[in-house]
Parts: sequence; C-alpha cells; structure tokens
Amino acid sequence: MGGGFDSRNATNLVGGQASAIHLAGWTAEEMLINKHAAMVVDWPGFETRSFDFSTFSIKEKPFADAKKEYDKLVNELADYVEQARHYEQALKSSPSVGFQRDVKLEAMAPVIRGEMPLLVFADKARQIRDAVEFCDKQKLKIILAGGREAWKEKDLLRSKSVPVILRPTLGEPSEEDDAYDRLLTQPEELHSAGIKIAFGSFDNSFARRLGQNAANAVAHGLPYDEGLKAVTLYPAQMFGLDSQLGTLEKGKLANLIVTNGDPLDVTTDVRYLVINGQLTSTDNKQKALYEKYLNRPKAAH
Repeated sequence: MGGGFDSRNATNLVGGQASAIHLAGWTAEEMLINKHAAMVVDWPGFETRSFDFSTFSIKEKPFADAKKEYDKLVNELADYVEQARHYEQALKSSPSVGFQRDVKLEAMAPVIRGEMPLLVFADKARQIRDAVEFCDKQKLKIILAGGREAWKEKDLLRSKSVPVILRPTLGEPSEEDDAYDRLLTQPEELHSAGIKIAFGSFDNSFARRLGQNAANAVAHGLPYDEGLKAVTLYPAQMFGLDSQLGTLEKGKLANLIVTNGDPLDVTTDVRYLVINGQLTSTDNKQKALYEKYLNRPKAAH
C-alpha cells in the first residue's frame, strides 16, 4: 500500500494507491476492506519561497520561475496519465511476446477506466481549480482532500460533483484577512452549496478527534445529521464502499460503537467497539495509566 493520509510522498506527485482497512486484525489481509481504494496525488503548488539551510534564510523566487516549475509538474502528470492510457490500450490488444510490463502504469489502469478515484490533496483555491479542471479534461474521477480554500471554488466543485474530505476544523485560516472561524464555517457553506463533505484527521495522532471536528462544524451551522454522515456514510460513498459500510443495515459489515452519550461529543466515552462483527478491545496504554493514577492511594496527613 502506498500513499494515504500519513505517508504522502513529498517529491512525487503520485503517491501510490491508498487502501481501506479495518483497524483490527492479525494480518494485513485480515484488515483489508479494499486494497485499491484510491490513487493518491499531491497537487503541486506555486512555491515562490524556500528555506536555504546553508544561510538559514528565506530565498525568494520570481513568480515566472515558480509558474514554470508548476506547469512542468502538471504536464508531467498529464504525460503520465496519457502513458497509462496507451498502456491500457496495449494490454487490451493482446500484446506481443516482446511486450514489457510496467507495474506503475498498470496500477493506473483502474483510474483510467473510472473504477478508482484520484484522491487529490490540494488546499489553495488555484490548486483546487486546476486539479478539478485537469480531472474533468482527462475524464478522471476525483475526490478532493484537504480543501482549506474549497469555499472559494464551491461553484466549480458543485458543478462537477466533486466530494471533499476536509482538513481538521481546528486550525488557523489560510490568509490573514480570512475570518478567524473560516475553517469552522466552511463545512456548512459547502453543504449548503450542495457539495458532499467528509472529515479527515489527516494523521494518526489526532484520529481520535474526528468526531470533534464534525461537532465543531455542527456548532457553526452544519446540520447535526450531516455532521454524523460526514464521518460515517459519506466517506463510504466517496470510496464506493457504501454497500459494506456507513450505515447499520442487514448485509453490511458489522462495524459499530456503543457510547455513553452523543458520539460527536468530545466528553463521550466509547464503551464497546465492534469491528467486522467481533467485539474489539479498547484497552491501551493511556487508558491503563489513567486508571492506575485515578486509583492511586491518597497521601496520609
């Protein structure tokens, strides 16, 4: 498995395939839900500033040079997609004995056929606009990830039916002139515009705050049911897994939690965790330490 939220490649535009997994199991095979959930792409940005470690200072780059580098990267991605398309055609036409297999291009075949989405990481409005227009021109299915300035391109996202996996809502706005609660109000703005949204933790450390991110958006206008769907049903739909996950229905995988309160409330505790129909332990080091010190003997006076 390559790519994904935590292991995106900083030097290659295409980070590899991302997989959908259960968070329980002895082997990778037991944990897999879909090995080929999406192809991860880091959309390039305009880099006009860089840090020079030799002088420990910021180096400025002319915009013309930055745009030239940006266009070069986008063209490389277009060439790669075109190569994959030709490779796919060659596979269909009964290749000769001398046909040389290319596993990288072969991995792109489901994307070319529209069977696998591109999970495109982009935050700035220009990146988002260019990525959506690129995928529309290439006839590729896109899921936008990050989307810090998705609100600026909401009309385009709606018109192209592009779903968005948003970054955590607790963060600073992109620009100094943006409202302080820009990331908190954006989910409702996108929802009102008719755009399907989900929330992503974007790292392992704060995955436990996924529900809190949805709750913050609810507190800033997003309907509660939409907040709950944004961490359950909608992600499953985006990756084509809603026949297995996302809702409690007969025939779907039994992945569920039992809580002592509102699942989006940060103070709520998960009492029981069931993954793939099996009761899963929630014991961990932090819980053990909490219970240890909660029950420590009181000092004598």
